[in-house]
Amino acid sequence: MADITRLSLNQATTQNWSVREAVEGCTRHGIPSIALWRDKIAAAGLRECVKLTKDANLHVSSVCRGGMFPASSVEERRRRIEENFRAVDEAAALHADSLVIVVGAAPEVPIDEARTMVADGLAEVATYARKCGVRLGLEPLHPMYAGDRSVLNTIEQALQIATAYRSEEVGVILDAFHIWWDPFVFEGISKSAGRIYGFHVCDWLVPMPHLLLGRGMMGDGVIDNRKLRIAVDAAGYSGPIEVEIFNQKIWDSSGDDILATMIERFKMFV
Repeated sequence: MADITRLSLNQATTQNWSVREAVEGCTRHGIPSIALWRDKIAAAGLRECVKLTKDANLHVSSVCRGGMFPASSVEERRRRIEENFRAVDEAAALHADSLVIVVGAAPEVPIDEARTMVADGLAEVATYARKCGVRLGLEPLHPMYAGDRSVLNTIEQALQIATAYRSEEVGVILDAFHIWWDPFVFEGISKSAGRIYGFHVCDWLVPMPHLLLGRGMMGDGVIDNRKLRIAVDAAGYSGPIEVEIFNQKIWDSSGDDILATMIERFKMFV
């Protein structure tokens, strides 16, 4: 069983809550860490988010997200890089463990060209992040998102990019939803030793009700989150474990009910 002191609420799991509500919920339920999404940060104001998390003594496990580099025009690619600089600033202000990077994809851009855009964009953002003391965590996404969300789809791919940088600058975010299917997942986790910046859990429902909003609570699907967590631990990661669930049915529930269930399932299945 994972230590409950490692539990982090990824704000996506309580989508209907503001930053203040999420922070207060974590306090009520004894959850020590939180991962904040940039749209929620923008709604509350960065200064207020810093104050809320500091006053609650909440650790910020990550800021979600940067990336989204590929685009059909030079101007749009430049705009996205500038937006990543702002994301780095937010992660720095919140003393987050890392800025999660979902690298992006563009249906109108061939996938090989998109991957070149990712490498170029990351290089520029990494230079800025280094100056700000912010680590960039590359999150490979399931291949079903390769056409519109991420051309980075395996741990091996992520490591090929990350190893061009120092281990304290660029690493990987391992999300059970995106990696559980990979026949080489445990080899990939082992190879990630020293570069694991975060571990996310949820479950893969069968049948999946929605490609994006179809994640389940741990124990409701087919992912062996505990086996993956043990492997991540063995690779040297001992940091926060984020519960990140995109599911409209769960979002429509009471936020406190979500957290109570999340804690129960975390103890049982992680």
